[in-house]
Amino acid sequence: MDDGDEPFESVLDDAFPGRAVEAISESGPSWNDANRSVRVAFADGDAAFAKVATDGDGARIATELAAIDYVDRHCGVAVPTVLASASAGSTPYLVTAPMAGENFHRPWAEWSTDEREREIERVGAALAEIHAREFDRHGRIVAGGAGGLTVETDSWTETLVADIEQKRTLGSTDRYDHYYDAVIEAVRANARTLDRAPATLVHGDPAMPNVFRTDTEVGFIDWEIAHVGDPARELHRVEDRLRDWGDDAVGDRLVGAFREGYRERAGSLPGGREEREPVYDAVQLLGTAGFFDKHVEHVDAPPAQAAERFERDMERRLDAIQ
Repeated sequence: MDDGDEPFESVLDDAFPGRAVEAISESGPSWNDANRSVRVAFADGDAAFAKVATDGDGARIATELAAIDYVDRHCGVAVPTVLASASAGSTPYLVTAPMAGENFHRPWAEWSTDEREREIERVGAALAEIHAREFDRHGRIVAGGAGGLTVETDSWTETLVADIEQKRTLGSTDRYDHYYDAVIEAVRANARTLDRAPATLVHGDPAMPNVFRTDTEVGFIDWEIAHVGDPARELHRVEDRLRDWGDDAVGDRLVGAFREGYRERAGSLPGGREEREPVYDAVQLLGTAGFFDKHVEHVDAPPAQAAERFERDMERRLDAIQ
């Protein structure tokens, strides 16, 4: 282990006393500096993934534990097997076994459009399965497990504002902090529309790196921002990313397949989603605003041009909100 692995030494000693570790390696790129995740190779040949809350906040670990246990019992989608955890103390952590099957992120770029259609349809059905768990009110998941979830309830408007504020604290730059304020103002101005949204369990970040597949199952990792929210927002997040793959025709095919899978399980798409989507368009772009310093490292444009393009897009999205 090198010096950067010191937090994991205590975690692994606590979780697996006396068990020899052969190597620790990064599990993949992440912009969230409040967490660090690694792959652990044990000397006996087994492997695991360990996540540490580097900011010492165990709330996200508690949420993830509750959501994994609940989904494992109540939903027909795969979740990681928890090997060890601690949400209290100075170093909150979660250790899970590797998921069966393969991650969507790496092979997605190599798949044909036909294969992408088939697989994203399965993802749509899996999310509909999660969204089938309905609740009386929106809110944050703070505890619970297989027997039920403890939800700190609030209106969907204020739950969404709290999510935006949390993302603000996790951001790596405050360059566009004023956009957080502008989006929060727009969210609250649309409270009457937003608060009519259904209240269901949602994963929170169904991005490609968090989705796994086998021949028979689709599953998800990273449940730390799971909450009771608007399923339409979750669909919007997926569809927004799907439209980035190929031209408009390809994007439409992928979105169509995703919706077909969702409808097959749910019967229909979430009601009233079209009137709430302009708000979600602006909320979505805050993921770039808070990490713009990292975003510019991955775009094919000079920083000044990338900034101009981002600002133009954000202003357009804000203007589109009624």
